[in-house]
Amino acid sequence: MKPLLIVLLLLLSPLANAVDAYQFANPEQQAAYNSLVTELRCLVCQNQTIGDSNAELAADLRRQVHEMLQQGKSKADIQQFMTDRYGDFVLYNPPFKAKTGLLWLGPVAFLAVGLLVVFLVIRRKNPTQPTNIIEDAEKLAAVHRLLTEKDTENLS
Repeated sequence: MKPLLIVLLLLLSPLANAVDAYQFANPEQQAAYNSLVTELRCLVCQNQTIGDSNAELAADLRRQVHEMLQQGKSKADIQQFMTDRYGDFVLYNPPFKAKTGLLWLGPVAFLAVGLLVVFLVIRRKNPTQPTNIIEDAEKLAAVHRLLTEKDTENLS
């Protein structure tokens, strides 16, 4: 009985991963679908595409992409529809414009500020002021005289 149950479960296991396998009439539509589901971001997941996500919204977006491709809409039309509806955040590679400038330049700005702070902290701890060698030699000689005078006084 157990071996039969194990075989049955093994045979049914591929069906568990088949969330929504949409079929298309031509390979161009299939390629466009595959490309779109990897370029569109799931809005409720942490940095997952709609193709990778198991969220209900991602399944709805995949269904909507499928329907729009079946209606003959192009990949650009579908991307435009999604960005009009959900904003540029729905795209994994949003275009560079005023609204998305922070997304593109923010990490670079934080890195530059961090490097500047590190540079200033290191510079404050290690001042690179030129030293006067003559003054240092005179101070060293004075310290040496004081030490030798103390030693001679202690010996006497």
